[in-house]
Amino acid sequence: MITRPLARWFDDRLRASSFAHHALNKVFPDDWSFMLGEIALYSFVILVLTGTFLTFFFTPSSKEIVYQGSYAPLRGTRMSEAYASVLKISFDVRGGLVFRQMHHWAANLFVAAIVIHLVRIFFTGAFRRPRELNWLIGVTLLALGIFNGFTGYSLPDDLLSGTGLRIAYSIALSIPVVGTWTAFLIFGGEFPSQDILRRLLITHIMIVPALLVALISAHLAILWRQKHTQFRGRGRTETNVVGSKLWPTYAAKSLGLFFGIAAVLGAFGGLLQINPIWLYGPFSPSTVTSPAQPDWYLGWVEGALRIFPPWEFRSFGHAVPNPFYPAVLLPGVTFLILYAWPFLERWATGDRAEHHLLDRARDHPARTAIGAGAFTFYVVLHFAASNDLLAKTFLVSVSAVTWAFRILVVTLPVLVGAITYAWLSAVHRSEAEGVLRVPLAAFVPVEPPPTDDEGEHVEPPPGHGLYDPRSTAP
Repeated sequence: MITRPLARWFDDRLRASSFAHHALNKVFPDDWSFMLGEIALYSFVILVLTGTFLTFFFTPSSKEIVYQGSYAPLRGTRMSEAYASVLKISFDVRGGLVFRQMHHWAANLFVAAIVIHLVRIFFTGAFRRPRELNWLIGVTLLALGIFNGFTGYSLPDDLLSGTGLRIAYSIALSIPVVGTWTAFLIFGGEFPSQDILRRLLITHIMIVPALLVALISAHLAILWRQKHTQFRGRGRTETNVVGSKLWPTYAAKSLGLFFGIAAVLGAFGGLLQINPIWLYGPFSPSTVTSPAQPDWYLGWVEGALRIFPPWEFRSFGHAVPNPFYPAVLLPGVTFLILYAWPFLERWATGDRAEHHLLDRARDHPARTAIGAGAFTFYVVLHFAASNDLLAKTFLVSVSAVTWAFRILVVTLPVLVGAITYAWLSAVHRSEAEGVLRVPLAAFVPVEPPPTDDEGEHVEPPPGHGLYDPRSTAP
């Protein structure tokens, strides 16, 4: 057979057999939470495959035509070629609607998997040395995923996506000093621009995906070089990895996960409707759809826009418009803190050691409390994006709902953070086996035993009343 001599010929020149032997024997830990990153990876693969299919049929043009396609309710309606092409994909291209909805579901899953993956890394301390660089790459992947999701659902040129683009244009204009130039640079002119759809398409299918591929490749290469983290347990140390070899066990599980994700997204694409643009109608600059909410991963920005007070300031002779604070400053601070967190925690704790074993969230009350409070803050903002729907559902005024969210967004994160810190501190003091098995007395901090002037311990006064986890007394 020619296969074996050919393989030897390549191996003699590339020395690939030793690398392949080492790679196939690499060990990966067995834990479901480590699959979150793979879910994001495989969602991205499905995004590329379905997006490539959709690109063959999409027309990124704002030129107006009269629709004469298969969807009867819109026949005779003037619309852009972009919107008409998406209607054609949905109703005339075989499998087009399934692929379009698969693409949209995969985009939601991609961002969700990154968010949950980052949350797992944060609460288990997997961002510490030597993995700070991979944390920075992960945060950048999240930012790019959110941005590419926005460019994607803005392409159909329906009324809902046009409303989102109008908001994005206003946000760009709100940037002090350079806002006007930034908006015109992105949109190619005053809104609505004839160039924005072509620019969005190039950004969506070329620029951002290329960056995502580069960062995912770097992320995987660093992970491969540094080895995987693992949870504490029998036989697990800072210097080893306990789990399954890449070949064949882990590879089989990972391949099965890919086909499982593809099957679920295929079922979603065929059975669960998402982004029905034919119900929204074509974009018109003089019309705004209501209720209008973006995809979930931008709900927190929309919520911040809706509940931020009507404040505007002047600084150095320039007006700082109202949308700047919730839609530019808040996201900027959010991602700045995410980027800086490994270094902030290292500065606060003085911990500069290498860590390959993961923490339990209960063992780090301060970090967990900060994370819980921050998560609550963004969840409240997310629901605030539906203040009009909530007002209609519960028959109250939009103003009352808005004020309720303004109060909640300030108070609830602090309350959740304080309760989390107190609870986990009590768990740590009492050495309870579970977070729900904490004695009430453990919530009272233990004071150090009293000493005399020479540092000797003295007997505490009767009825001292402080909880001692070593004591068996009631």
